[in-house]
Amino acid sequence: MLRPWLLIFCAFAAFLTPARAQTLTSSLNQYNRVEIAPAKTSIYIGSVTMTMPVFTRAAGTYTAAYTAKVFPYFFYNETGTLAIDVSDDALRQLARGEPITFTGHGRNTDGEERHIEGRAVPTDATTGHIKVRVFVTKHIQLIFNTTYRFQP
Repeated sequence: MLRPWLLIFCAFAAFLTPARAQTLTSSLNQYNRVEIAPAKTSIYIGSVTMTMPVFTRAAGTYTAAYTAKVFPYFFYNETGTLAIDVSDDALRQLARGEPITFTGHGRNTDGEERHIEGRAVPTDATTGHIKVRVFVTKHIQLIFNTTYRFQP
């Protein structure tokens, strides 16, 4: 009676060896860099275009600089940094073709914080559509719809 449980325990222990854990982690390395296409949204009598270089991931957080250009109100243009939290489990969901939600924050060069929420819907294992809400104030939010692509 004890032998089947011992066999199952040994098989389970072998599955969870450090080498297996390292393989699971290294398979996520293909998701360490992601490119977000420039995004544009409408505002009252104008538009906001947001551009970002490639996001890089470290410790479960993607970071990148950003530039927001407000047309025709150029004096509202800003630059800063973005940090988006995406767990390993969420990345595995994307790889399986499942949508995920995420949160993060931005900080412009003047030190103003922006809360960020979003949803990513994959079209395949490395590309998909992304919807991002940037909360500028308590009552103002900008909604950007664009695409993403993981880079090797």
